[in-house]
Amino acid sequence: MSAKFGPAGNSDSFSKAHRSSLAAPKWIADFGLDCYEYQCGKGVHVGEETAVKIGENARAAGISLSLHAPYFINLANPESIQKNNGYVLTSCALAQWMGADRVVVHTGSCAKLSRAEALELAKGTLKAALAALEEAGLSDITLCPETMGKLNQLGTLEEVLELCAMDERLLPCIDWGHLNARTLGGMSRPEDFAGAFRLMDQKLGRERLRVFHAHFSRIQYTEKGGEKKHLTFADQQYGPWFEPLAEEILRYGCTPVIICESAGTQSEDAAAMRDIYRAAAKGRKE
Repeated sequence: MSAKFGPAGNSDSFSKAHRSSLAAPKWIADFGLDCYEYQCGKGVHVGEETAVKIGENARAAGISLSLHAPYFINLANPESIQKNNGYVLTSCALAQWMGADRVVVHTGSCAKLSRAEALELAKGTLKAALAALEEAGLSDITLCPETMGKLNQLGTLEEVLELCAMDERLLPCIDWGHLNARTLGGMSRPEDFAGAFRLMDQKLGRERLRVFHAHFSRIQYTEKGGEKKHLTFADQQYGPWFEPLAEEILRYGCTPVIICESAGTQSEDAAAMRDIYRAAAKGRKE
């Protein structure tokens, strides 16, 4: 068992050659990658028949699937709990049709609430969502609350780990680019990554740490707002860098799913991470 690498959605190079995501799993496998995160950021607009076909193609190609729920979900909005649960249920139903076992969920904005108030509301929303999933026969889907990149958003590493500590069916989606952006470059040194892994181990335990979900990309940020826009690995001004993360993954014996969210080069940059990871693993054996 080792870490898995793949793109978030379809890279520009894929879209130049193919019109349909039905072709994505084989293309990703031929690219030397082994996972794919289907994107529903703007809403769930895929029918059961297409979803089943994507899943069949993924299994044939040896590609594991996850799914990103709509971006407009806000777990900390007390007026939208029912709507949020509906979005989560729809996303998980689609994931089940595809054979995806993880659904990534944005935690949302604090708005005018204190961070503590927003976190408590998010806990209640997630508890309600898990109960709704169980009632709908979707409890086999793991929800992955994501660390967020903007300063006014709920979703620091500590907040996401506190959410996930509520239930074994919750697994963190650690977006390392988001963490670097919201800390204004604070996820850049090897000790920064080491500290994050120690905290995950402390809050969730070694078993769940080893299988965490991850997003990775370089992200431009500003001092006032945090995250501004996703970049590619060709950008050398903003981090984070993958090498220290690869070392911590190997140190703890983790087998995470690592989804690349670069701007248009997500498949190419996922392959670059795979190569860095393999080189680090080989170096440890020598």
